[in-house]
Amino acid sequence: MDKNTERDIARGLQQGDRQAWLQLYEAYAEPVLRNISRLVGGDAATVGDIVQETFLAAARSARNFRPDRGTLWVWLWTIARRQVALYYRKQKPNIVLSRAQQWWTSLDGEKFDWIDTKADMPPDILESQELAALVRCTLSELPGDYQALLLAKYVDNQPAGQIAGQMDCSEMAVRSKLARARKAFRKAFEKINRTPSGLRKVKL
Repeated sequence: MDKNTERDIARGLQQGDRQAWLQLYEAYAEPVLRNISRLVGGDAATVGDIVQETFLAAARSARNFRPDRGTLWVWLWTIARRQVALYYRKQKPNIVLSRAQQWWTSLDGEKFDWIDTKADMPPDILESQELAALVRCTLSELPGDYQALLLAKYVDNQPAGQIAGQMDCSEMAVRSKLARARKAFRKAFEKINRTPSGLRKVKL
């Protein structure tokens, strides 16, 4: 979305314009749904409920949106993260995570440094549900901008220039933040796999 369109939508949101709200939904409903699905990993109904709550919360606070505090995408994803956090707080102890941690430990020498060299990792490990669960939990520990950046780059395969446009910054800034995000992901991933799942609290 170009800056002029975003500025027009932001102005419309502040004025309570229904058309601006529809434009916001059309532009961001799909990426919000995709990212929530990746963080939650639940069924379609659960993901749909969280998406709905996200946009309802956005509608309630739309008049308070301020462009000088970030782009529409950054603002909306911040709201989505809060809804995901609420979802996690309602969940029972994560049995799936516990099993995933045990599975990861059992791999031993097969693990490699998959974060940087995943192309060399066996497909059955890369495509496993256990690794997906560990990745979701790791992402949930990261700040929202790191979450959005890693998903955009490594899941959606977006070029740095496109990501820079979404975040209203330079490509150099995106590459720099991406390096920090990878480092934070690695640290959080290692921490999760040293911590019994029953003792951890999901922080978003």
